[in-house]
Amino acid sequence: MAGRGTVKPQSGFNANNDAEVLFKAMKGLGTDEASILQLLTARSNAQRQQIKAAYKTLHGKDLVSDLKSELTGKFETLIVALMEPPTLYDAKLLRNATEGMGTSEHVLIEILASRTPSEIQNIIQTYKNEYGHNLEDDVTGDTTGHFKRMLVILLQASRQQGVQEGSIQSDAKALFDAGEKKFGTDEEQFITILGNRSAEHLRRVFAEYMKMSGFQIEESINRETSGNLKEVLLAVGKTPRLTLHVRVCATGAGTDDNTLIRIMVSRSEIDMLDIRAEFRRMFATSLNKMIKGDSSGDYCKTLLLLCGGDDA
Repeated sequence: MAGRGTVKPQSGFNANNDAEVLFKAMKGLGTDEASILQLLTARSNAQRQQIKAAYKTLHGKDLVSDLKSELTGKFETLIVALMEPPTLYDAKLLRNATEGMGTSEHVLIEILASRTPSEIQNIIQTYKNEYGHNLEDDVTGDTTGHFKRMLVILLQASRQQGVQEGSIQSDAKALFDAGEKKFGTDEEQFITILGNRSAEHLRRVFAEYMKMSGFQIEESINRETSGNLKEVLLAVGKTPRLTLHVRVCATGAGTDDNTLIRIMVSRSEIDMLDIRAEFRRMFATSLNKMIKGDSSGDYCKTLLLLCGGDDA
């Protein structure tokens, strides 16, 4: 997915200069929101961390605290999210998803199914450092059954990397034998294969599965499984399935801004172009138009810059 993001590191970057721009934007009466959103969406997360450090060195103040005091509402939430290091951001989201009454299963699915093994290892360590808890314990304490077992497999951070040419056909056959070919479903096989193979490998397996069975893997998963297990299995093979969450968050009883913010922030440097393309293919409208129709003001402007263009 390298190079498929819409936010790139700025060439000729100078953290001190950017820190000064932000300081001036928040100095005195009123706040220059346009300067803040234009600057921060034009920098990579790594560059934002350097700006944060430069701001403290130059002014003896915490940049995120100043942003929180100057901004409000969903715009504030989005800008503060952009300032979080990605691993810490994921750890906080997972903590919120498992804390208190009920569990936000869709957040667990979204993060654990789309991060690389090294990213998951870093999240586990950060979670432990921040909260003194074992992430696997918190996740398994709030989930059950095959869904729980799939999440545990993903938390082992041992998914194979790359494509294993020698096992494409045997994996496709094992999935076919576990589902469409038999009465009932062998969920174990689905969990083992989808939980331990890379997304690139699974794309090849799914193409072979289509030739073998005559069905798209999504059709079979929808028929053979249900509930959260179905959702995590669907999410593992294709990161662009995140578009489903984006679409859901703009339908029904208003926009689910938390989901929208989470996806726009976490995928803007990774595969936003793929998400946009998949969104356009699935919904006959563009992500850009959906954002324009469901948000407004500086919040909308920031989301559009992260989106990076229209696919009309």
